Order: sequence, then C-alpha cells, then structure tokens
Amino acid sequence: MNEIFAIFNLGGGEIIVILLVFLILFGAKKIPDLAKGLGQGIKEFKKATREVTDEIQNSTSYTPPPPPSLPPAPAPMDPRIVEASPVEKPAATAQSSQQKA
Repeated sequence: MNEIFAIFNLGGGEIIVILLVFLILFGAKKIPDLAKGLGQGIKEFKKATREVTDEIQNSTSYTPPPPPSLPPAPAPMDPRIVEASPVEKPAATAQSSQQKA
C-alpha cells in the first residue's frame, strides 16, 4: 500500500485533504454506494479477465476428434458371375433410324 502512495509522492496530510474533499463533494450517504459500485465493477472485470484466460487456455489445448473411419471397400466382383450387358452398336442404331425414315 505504501508503494502506491510513494508513486504519487503523497504524504499523510495530502491524503487526509483528498479524503475530506471527497467527503464534501459526495456526502457521507453516497460514499458507500460509490464504493459498492466500484467493488462490483472490479469483480466483473476480474470475472471477464478470468473467462478470457480460460477460453484462451481451452482453445490451445483443444485436440480435434479423429476423422470418421471410411466404410469398408466392396468385395471385388467375380467375373464369372457378371453377365455382359448388351451394348448396342452405334452403326446399328444409325441403320435402324434410316430404315424408319
């Protein structure tokens, strides 16, 4: 606490004068309300800071789940079982279209 006052080079007399001016400006009834608001503000700030640091730590430790496994490959077909599908020859289609005309 003394380090804070040493930064501003404040002595005991100056601190008492500042407190008296503060008391005169705001009144005895407003000072507790101001202190309560200041305390809640500091509490919210600490909470937000903690949430941000937790989020940063959680994002750096995130490991993505493994990709889904691929389905098994189909078994190769037996060429003896597969029947040849009839394929129409292009020349045959051209001849049939000429006959119709």
